[in-house]
Amino acid sequence: KQWYQRRVRGSQVSVLTRQGIMFKFQHLIKENMAELSKNITLEQGKTLVDAEGDVIRGLQIVEHACSVTSLQMGETMPGVTKDMDTCSIRATLGVCAGITTFNFPA
Repeated sequence: KQWYQRRVRGSQVSVLTRQGIMFKFQHLIKENMAELSKNITLEQGKTLVDAEGDVIRGLQIVEHACSVTSLQMGETMPGVTKDMDTCSIRATLGVCAGITTFNFPA
């Protein structure tokens, strides 16, 4: 119940505020990249080069999360043809399923 209450409060925070948090997180990762890599090496036994790659991959994911505010808007293409515009809107559908051929996408 407590987790759900925190989740509801978090969902009431604006997208721009959440984006700001992700930008701070991105900055912290960049600032502490050497220490994060060292900890991965100590805890998981990876080489330092592999650990640095893991940190960089995590940083790429955070950078992508920072751009989600733009991706959530959908796309609008005015003037596709005479008197026609197209618009795509991203909306949550819930659980979905797809039945495809055995070699899709071939």
